[in-house]
Amino acid sequence: MSTATAGGPAAPGLPGPSVPETPRRASVVRTRPWLAACFLLPALVLLGALVVYPIVYSVYRSLFDASGTGFVGLGNYVELFTDGGTLTAIKNNAVWVVVAPTVCTALGLIFAVLTERVRWGTAFKLVIFMPMAISMLAAGIIFRLVYEQDPDRGVANAVWVGIHDTFNEASAWPGARPRPDSGIEEAGGGSYATAAAVDATGPANLPLVGVPPQDLADAAGARAAEPAGDGTVTGTVWMDFTKGGGGKPNAVDPGEKALAGITVEAVKDGKVVATATTGEDGVYTLPAEADGARLRLPASNFTEAYNGIGWLGPSLVTPAIIASYVWMWAGFAMVLIAAGLAGVPRELLEAARVDGANEWQVFRRITVPVLAPVLAVVLVTLMINVLKIFDLVYIIAPGATQSDANVLALQLYLTSFGADADHGAGSAIAVLLLLLVVPVMIFNIRRLRRENRR
Repeated sequence: MSTATAGGPAAPGLPGPSVPETPRRASVVRTRPWLAACFLLPALVLLGALVVYPIVYSVYRSLFDASGTGFVGLGNYVELFTDGGTLTAIKNNAVWVVVAPTVCTALGLIFAVLTERVRWGTAFKLVIFMPMAISMLAAGIIFRLVYEQDPDRGVANAVWVGIHDTFNEASAWPGARPRPDSGIEEAGGGSYATAAAVDATGPANLPLVGVPPQDLADAAGARAAEPAGDGTVTGTVWMDFTKGGGGKPNAVDPGEKALAGITVEAVKDGKVVATATTGEDGVYTLPAEADGARLRLPASNFTEAYNGIGWLGPSLVTPAIIASYVWMWAGFAMVLIAAGLAGVPRELLEAARVDGANEWQVFRRITVPVLAPVLAVVLVTLMINVLKIFDLVYIIAPGATQSDANVLALQLYLTSFGADADHGAGSAIAVLLLLLVVPVMIFNIRRLRRENRR
């Protein structure tokens, strides 16, 4: 009786058929180490020439003086933390590392979540991501123009001045002032007043100068006012200047321009008793109460036009440059977060909504925790990026405030290749910058390894 059919299972208690073992392939590294070395050698040579050698040489060079002949040990590193420019750069780098990646990541998360439910979300993402296609140099030039102080050139101040002038009335003739020896003197606070009281018997003319000719191009000719004879006080406010010379001082001459829209106040015993505004011909008329009063021209007639905010001034230059960086890199954060958001299980979100969670709770308790690995990738990548920021600061910050916007990469360039080039101190800054980047890189590598083990 056969114990087992051919190819079938063996009978209980009897050994089964032998299965041949698959031979293991020997590792190429073990059997042919020279072959592996040949493949790795070009990469190792490039890595050594482009990464290892510069790092080692920078550390070595940082131990010597500017000429490279005198050994100073850690003297260059001590100078880093005593030099005002480098300390400002370190402080600004800290601001960059905290603010820029956080704002970019937060905006990227908001954009990615909000555009997921709109029909034109893809077009919106394309527009937000488009600045990434622009080089840092081009973006710096763009924002240097955006932050121009002149509202006629700078977009930021054009918008700001437009908003300001909407709620605040502009002055009639900024920069105008009384003609010397005209009987008008300063009254404090930028206003002017007549030295003596006026009456209704004659015109109370108020000659002014200091208005640029181009501002008078559309102004009407001034008209000499005459007494009305009813007790009212009249007069003319005009530009007492005749083009080409000539004319009589303190008198309205032919061809001289009227100053329309100027407020004239009649003041008695420190109180305003009447007010009038000049017409297109520069003539004003005050009621009889103004007889015997001094005339005052308020400062609101002459205040300089609002010129906006000094975006590139010492206090705002760093936030302004960070804003330009956010404009460029928020799209990068949005695209990565949107890719992670596409992988979030929809049934998980729907289950939370069925259980009564509102949209904010779903976002805070489910979306953000699930996207935490992606948010960490974006945040760490941007932190490494801003530690090396150079282009935007160098292009946008004017020479007068460049020291206030200084960062380590810019300080490295100025120290190594500036007027008083010191390659020893520059190498020390490079080593410091490397030491600041390395912990962030180590954190990122460890996080990636943890992700791969899952």
